[in-house]
Amino acid sequence: MLKFLSKVRIEFNALDPRTAACMEFLAQCNARKAKESNSACQVLVKRRTDDHPPQIAVTFVNGVEEVFDATTTPAQTIRNMILEKGQHLETEQMFRDAGEQWPVIIPVEELHQPAPGTKPRKAEEKKQ
Repeated sequence: MLKFLSKVRIEFNALDPRTAACMEFLAQCNARKAKESNSACQVLVKRRTDDHPPQIAVTFVNGVEEVFDATTTPAQTIRNMILEKGQHLETEQMFRDAGEQWPVIIPVEELHQPAPGTKPRKAEEKKQ
């Protein structure tokens, strides 16, 4: 998960009962496997003393920052969103490394061509 991130900022009040997602996410970030995937990723923890709701802010390696409300978003959901966006970043980088244009523009006429190895759908199948 951390390999797609350059910075993680976790903010919470330790006395707030809504900190479960922050604590779980922090544990995931501190796991040996996560740290080995990107030791350069900064993991910052800000312990608050006010009533500000717990939040997790992540900065992706491309500079995009996303802030999650940790009171309503479970840590596993945040992790899955990071992994999904990370796969998009890897795909984009793969195309750029190959010298291809990103995003890939598919001409409209190619969208309607049958793909090799597939058979076109019959009219009655399309209606269902």
